[in-house]
Formats: sequence, structure tokens, C-alpha cells
Amino acid sequence: MQKRIIFTTTLLAGLLLGATITAMAQANDTTHRRQRWSAEDRADKFSDKLDRELHFNRDQDKQIHVINEDITRRMDAVKHNHTLPKKEKMQQMKALNEERGQRFKTVLTPAQYKKWNNWEMKKKERLEAKMDKKQQKRQARQQN
Repeated sequence: MQKRIIFTTTLLAGLLLGATITAMAQANDTTHRRQRWSAEDRADKFSDKLDRELHFNRDQDKQIHVINEDITRRMDAVKHNHTLPKKEKMQQMKALNEERGQRFKTVLTPAQYKKWNNWEMKKKERLEAKMDKKQQKRQARQQN
């Protein structure tokens, strides 16, 4: 009976130790959090998301992916150009987004383009609401 208790206690202690070591190893492994997605990965992700929403055919899928990859690479170049002022960067990013929309218009059907455009407008509205909320918080802090 006593041997059984010792065996069970040792087994539980070993399992607990193993779980603790595994948890610590995962906590120390932060490479997945620090690693940035490449332009190709972001283009893939965005293209897949659009495909789920708009149901592309094969040709559209390829063309949309090429457009997304091109625009994403160019956006990265603008982001990492530290010689540009922030306002200029924002203008170039806006121009690239508008170019994406124009290029999408040549690939998508009118119904798909309308659905994508509505989706973009909703996204823009959410972003503007979020920015307004931040602005109000800043103003409230400055008044106090």
C-alpha cells in the first residue's frame, strides 16, 4: 500500500514537472510573435479572405493574388522609407489603396466589385469611428 502511494506521488510529480517545463519552454519561445509576415504571406491571407467573401473563379483568384502581392510590396516600401514625412506616407498608401480598387474593378464582376466596395466602406467607417473615439479620449485627458 505504501509503495503504491509513493509510486503514485512520484508519477504525479513527474507529470507536473514535465508540464511545467513544457509551459516554460513555450513561454520562452517568442519567435512566432516577433516574426513579421512577409508581403507574400499578407497578400495570400488577404486574397484568401476575399475569395471566401466573393467566391472567385481560378483566373480571378490568380489575378487578385498578383494585384495584392504587388500592392503589398509597394506599401512595404513606402512604410520602410524613413525619408518620407508621415503625411506623404499616408498619401502614398491611400493612392496605393485606390490603385488596388481600380485594378480590382477590371478583374471582378460588377456584383463582386460592389460587395467588395461595400465591405471596404464598412471597414473605413469602423476605422474612422475608432479614430474618433481615440481623439475624444485624448481631448478628455488634456482637459483634465
